[in-house]
Amino acid sequence: MDAKSLPDLFEKSVEQFEDNTFLWEKRNAHYKGLTYGKTHERVQKYAAGLLKMGFKKGDRVALISEGRNDWVISELALLYCGGISVPLSVKIEEDMDLRFRLQHSGCRGIIISGNHQHKAFRLADQLPELDFIIVLDGKPAPEDEKYAQLENLKFDLAKITGVEEVVAAGEKYLQKNPNCVKEISDNLLPDDPANICYTSGTTADPKGIILTHKNYLCNTRQATAIFDVPEYYTSLHILPWDHSFAHTVGIYTLMLQGASLASLKLGKTLNETLRNIPICIKEVRPFFMLSVPALAKNFKNNIEKAIADKGKVTNWLFNTALKTAITYNREGHNKGTGMRFLLKPFYALFDKILFSKIRENFGGRLKFFVGGGALLDIELQRFFYAVGFPMFQGYGLTEAAPIISSNTPDFHKLGSSGKVVPFLELKICDEDGNEVPVGKQGEIVVKGDNVMAGYWNNETATRETIREGWLYTGDLGYLDADGYLYVLGRNKSLLISGDGEKYSPEGIEEAMADKSSYIDQIMLYNNQNAYTAALIYPNKKSLNEWAQKNHFDLENEDGQRAILLKIQSEIDRFMPKGDMDNLFPARWLPSAVWIMTEAFSEQNKMVNSTMKIVRPAIIEFYKDSLKYLYTPEAKDICNKKNMANIETLFAGKKEQP
Repeated sequence: MDAKSLPDLFEKSVEQFEDNTFLWEKRNAHYKGLTYGKTHERVQKYAAGLLKMGFKKGDRVALISEGRNDWVISELALLYCGGISVPLSVKIEEDMDLRFRLQHSGCRGIIISGNHQHKAFRLADQLPELDFIIVLDGKPAPEDEKYAQLENLKFDLAKITGVEEVVAAGEKYLQKNPNCVKEISDNLLPDDPANICYTSGTTADPKGIILTHKNYLCNTRQATAIFDVPEYYTSLHILPWDHSFAHTVGIYTLMLQGASLASLKLGKTLNETLRNIPICIKEVRPFFMLSVPALAKNFKNNIEKAIADKGKVTNWLFNTALKTAITYNREGHNKGTGMRFLLKPFYALFDKILFSKIRENFGGRLKFFVGGGALLDIELQRFFYAVGFPMFQGYGLTEAAPIISSNTPDFHKLGSSGKVVPFLELKICDEDGNEVPVGKQGEIVVKGDNVMAGYWNNETATRETIREGWLYTGDLGYLDADGYLYVLGRNKSLLISGDGEKYSPEGIEEAMADKSSYIDQIMLYNNQNAYTAALIYPNKKSLNEWAQKNHFDLENEDGQRAILLKIQSEIDRFMPKGDMDNLFPARWLPSAVWIMTEAFSEQNKMVNSTMKIVRPAIIEFYKDSLKYLYTPEAKDICNKKNMANIETLFAGKKEQP
């Protein structure tokens, strides 16, 4: 379907798939479906309601909500009116962070869910350009306890309304002005902005990435060119819907194919919502899902716990089956090669008696995950490939709408980020911008119709990032001889030794946190220093259990010293003569460690919304600690600073400055 805009794409899908279910939502006991035709009717009324409110082409509106039918319908209604949707994360809690995005984008309105309406109400008086607030769960009534949030507002309460009121007003408006929506949507152009998506602001103020209708249409075609998504497919969306990953792969790819998407049933709390995930998976029975490493690890842990609960025999059988499958599969593209073909009947048997039962807990129809957000550890990839629903690692940036490459059912090599999507040019460049040969590392640079129009109101950043049509990603990587892309991490996160040699730390950090149950979080640091240092947040639960088992009292100095030596022994496993000594060059492993008393989190702004650590913020906060790590005293992990911090963690004492 050769569409010129996202509304045009939807019109063509409605024409072809009118009676297919497009959206699934569970508000009460069961999921209910909304067809393409019925969705279209609601979008038209909603859009007309916006026009009646005085909405004009080019107006920006923030969309802040958990995933639900009206998330998609709200965005489509805005687009039909020629508006620009500004999807924002529900995880933004600080008024300052939210206000910056709303002011910078010049949002005229906010569409928000009931769970987060208080954020809009708190800021309404501080946003002179704000003209309306639409609450997806309805404006609080005077008798509602939430109405108290409105009582002190200077903002005109008449400009706060519920979505149903907008839709109802739009229905009446359409009766008198039947072509009001069509006249605008028919004249949308491919280069018109569709979204302003904000970066996490890891180094400065967040940047607003302008993604056009053409960007999404191109990337959607690129996605469907490499993944077969028949119209009978359904996907359950667990990841946040504000990301471009969810837009392209989770919404518009399905729309193009006439397939359907389901939202997660919301709980009253975050924990209740998380507990709904396995229930919703069984009910929706998705054919594919979107994933990020944190979600993959949770699924793996739950699978392993369920197996362990069945007893030692089942656990032994599962581990044997897993080893057999991993040996047979190798890296996917070469599975069963050589003498490994002899393992095929054993793998088939294990799949029938074990792995198929696991897949039943995921609905029985799940064929694969599409992985994004961050690099997925190869051992996790091997695990899910063995169980029978591979997590196909991809790579992309919001600035590219976002897909740049991906492994697929037909072409995959575990450990890589797959092959570059069609209709996209990619090259690997050195520091001078010259293209390097296959197999050599450099910056990943791309060019295509999926590349953003630029950064909103930030011409300087746009010029720095897009040069002669090429998007300079800031990520390091290389292409192998088979055309698979390997992403090594951010250019700016590189470890740089005293002699100028560089190394990306992500692989080491992920391995240490994954392979050691005693290290919860780690960030490596080396900025032209004699050796590498590390910030570590220990896994308190595992260390407490280890201390109890070995009869160490964590209230006294001997017990606290033992904890530090245990952490050191976990680091030593990666050093020469350790059981994992061949994974990484020793010079990039930490020779000095600072034990943190607080984990990296979104609350302290050391982790962004995609759960990636924010290195510049961490380095700035811990600058004195990092300076200390390059003193002779610090190379002994049992130094006085770490002893004090361990005492804080395990004995409840106040942290030493």
